[in-house]
Amino acid sequence: MSDFLLRGNLADIDPAVAELVQKEHARQFDKLIMIASESYVPAAVREAEGSVFQNIYAEGYPAELMRTQNEDEILDADAQLAYYRRSADRRYYKGVEYCNMIEALAQRRGAEAFCPPGMTPEQLFVNVQPLSGAVANLAVYQALVQPGEKVMTLDLLHGGHLSHGSPANITGMRQQVVHYRVNEETERLDYEEMMEMALRERPKMIIGGFTSYPIAPDWQKFRAIADACGAILLADIAHTAGMAAAGVYPNPVGIADITSFTTHKTLMGPRGAVIITTNPELAKKIDRAVFPGLQGGPHMNKVAGMATMFKIAQTPQFKALQRQIAANASALAAGFTANGLRVVHGGTNTHMVLLDCRSIAQHNGVPLMGNIASRILDMANIVCNRNTIPGDKDASKPSALRFGTAWVTQRGLNEADMHEIANATALVLKSAKPFTRQLKTTVAYNAKVDFAALLESTRRIDTLVAKAGRDMEVNPASRPHLWIESNSATASTAEITALEIAGKEAGNFLKAVLADDPSTLDAGDRLSTTLYGTDKANMANVTALNMGANFLLGVPSAQANHIISWLRALSDGYTLFNNSDPNIGVPGPVTITNFGAFKQTE
Repeated sequence: MSDFLLRGNLADIDPAVAELVQKEHARQFDKLIMIASESYVPAAVREAEGSVFQNIYAEGYPAELMRTQNEDEILDADAQLAYYRRSADRRYYKGVEYCNMIEALAQRRGAEAFCPPGMTPEQLFVNVQPLSGAVANLAVYQALVQPGEKVMTLDLLHGGHLSHGSPANITGMRQQVVHYRVNEETERLDYEEMMEMALRERPKMIIGGFTSYPIAPDWQKFRAIADACGAILLADIAHTAGMAAAGVYPNPVGIADITSFTTHKTLMGPRGAVIITTNPELAKKIDRAVFPGLQGGPHMNKVAGMATMFKIAQTPQFKALQRQIAANASALAAGFTANGLRVVHGGTNTHMVLLDCRSIAQHNGVPLMGNIASRILDMANIVCNRNTIPGDKDASKPSALRFGTAWVTQRGLNEADMHEIANATALVLKSAKPFTRQLKTTVAYNAKVDFAALLESTRRIDTLVAKAGRDMEVNPASRPHLWIESNSATASTAEITALEIAGKEAGNFLKAVLADDPSTLDAGDRLSTTLYGTDKANMANVTALNMGANFLLGVPSAQANHIISWLRALSDGYTLFNNSDPNIGVPGPVTITNFGAFKQTE
């Protein structure tokens, strides 16, 4: 064929990117992803998102009459094309006839998914074009709040969001912002105190909605507070939109003036956002704020993904999934509590659980903090994020962890599995010995954990990973993110397994972990020595060979898997090398490559 279309699949055209995609896919199924703002997008949604709608510019909006059409009317291609040819639309480009249909379909299904009792979908105005939740919120500011006018939001440290007026965000830079907070004794919103603040401050807009407050709000109380001071009420349900669509979380549509949410969290759709209002005048202002105010052409492939996402959101399976997500979060919180760990806010009725790390471990008066705790758990194949909680003073030094149960529920895990996740978390974090390091301008919180506890915790999580299964087979070479050695070749009866220790710090690393210093050897020379274990006890008799740029370590095959895991854990830097002092470290990082087992010869 004589044309200039570049054909071929990703692996043929760009094997480097194809390999990274494979590695990322493997990571997502080798670990338990418990990031509260993430979920696994169904293949059907990803197929729509990867479609040829990617290729089209569609600045503007579909014809207004399409907003009130039902799905059959929207999908009547003959009628739609006849109208399009005769009357055009509100777009700035031609070639958008099917874009109009896919966007109107997404709007209609979104209206159906979030239509409250007593209203009809035709009464909801749905904008599906915002590229992110932050852009959606900024569009509401742009449409309804003048620069310098006052906005009342939840404090970022107490569970608010950057786009709710954080000083580091443009919304905080352009507005006067006053923050309501969580009562630090009850760990709940104090609606009476919020009412007093609203009447005193008289904000133009009040934002209800949270990024790390796990308790469902009372939207009627928010409405009463906004009405009392004449404020616009924006409900941002970015995290809980899927739960709201399923009736598991209170739906603010019809109560708040505007509702915004992202589509890639519990809604399990493409990365984008939606704004809904029931007020036609507000809808016009919001549409203009999104385009042309903040964006040019919408990502029509993502709009196509949203259409499929909203169809899924109305199914019985989706509603059952959301109920299980909430049940799993409650079970996870109960599991943490049973292990003696402090769950912030006393529990949850959403998808989210916050864990106070300071209550877990201390060493010489230094508490365990959220950042290092999340890094340690990532080694154990539990992926969560650090988070501030009420009482924290600095967002750069959060004292908590945030867990979400959407993704692990999608993979079929249940309440009993949540207890096992809590047990594994407690096992490794309780073994932590926190300490601090003085940097140039600040103090960094660090910690190291017991190797045996880390190993056992990881094995428990791997058992759950195996139970959950995966949606594709993965080449073992695509799994360098796993630090526990799983190569069955080392189970051979051969005497020796060869390991390559490489990296700039390879010599210093081996000098620390071996009884003798192999870096003093000439290239090609070897020595027989001892590998130190946790407290410098003899772990194994090994042979070290200086290869010039790196080293070859011969270890007993029967112990190889354990030794590889030990060396990788030391290289990562979160494992106690001397159980009595976490400040004792091992140089690194290095890479440890398993060359397999062989018979030793003279």
